[in-house]
Amino acid sequence: MRIPIDPKTPKPRVVKRVAEILDKGGIIVYPTDTVYGLGCCISNKKGIDTINSIKASVKPRSIMLSDLKAISRYAKVSNEAFRILRSLLPGPYTFILPATRLVPRLLQTNRKSIGVRIPDHWFCQAIVEEVGEPIITASVPLSHERLHIDPIEIERHLGHRVDAVVDSGILPDVPSSIISLETDTPVVLREGLGRVDMFQ
Repeated sequence: MRIPIDPKTPKPRVVKRVAEILDKGGIIVYPTDTVYGLGCCISNKKGIDTINSIKASVKPRSIMLSDLKAISRYAKVSNEAFRILRSLLPGPYTFILPATRLVPRLLQTNRKSIGVRIPDHWFCQAIVEEVGEPIITASVPLSHERLHIDPIEIERHLGHRVDAVVDSGILPDVPSSIISLETDTPVVLREGLGRVDMFQ
């Protein structure tokens, strides 16, 4: 099922419709400020297992939050890390931070860390607010490790494995930049759409 949205204009009715799918244990494909993401509620272990199956890996997954205040519930944030987060979020970044006990173990890295995202897209912030908990965020896979950017193609390839594809049009073919804030020194793990020159 493909659900079209306007990338610029919030549609509360669509948000409620998609939130109902997530609340019932569903998996969605949704737009971010970079590429399309696969998601389910953080409490949906079966959904996480399905996402791992679609991704053909069990790598730790990142979580999407609605605002900066929510980060401290799921990650340990130093004063310096908070300064960086406040200056760059919402935006095309994934930040790796030490996880709190609220994060399921299967989502954490071996170092007990978690990736957090607050994309600069109205749908992302609205859907997390509506469901009341973080949503898993994992880029939609394509053959040869490329990323899906076309919701029609995504539905064609994954429509039988997800409950809804939220269609915000063609997105940039560039993933988020990944920055580790696990220590006092930020480390760039991947350079993507978000600028990272300030960390190099």
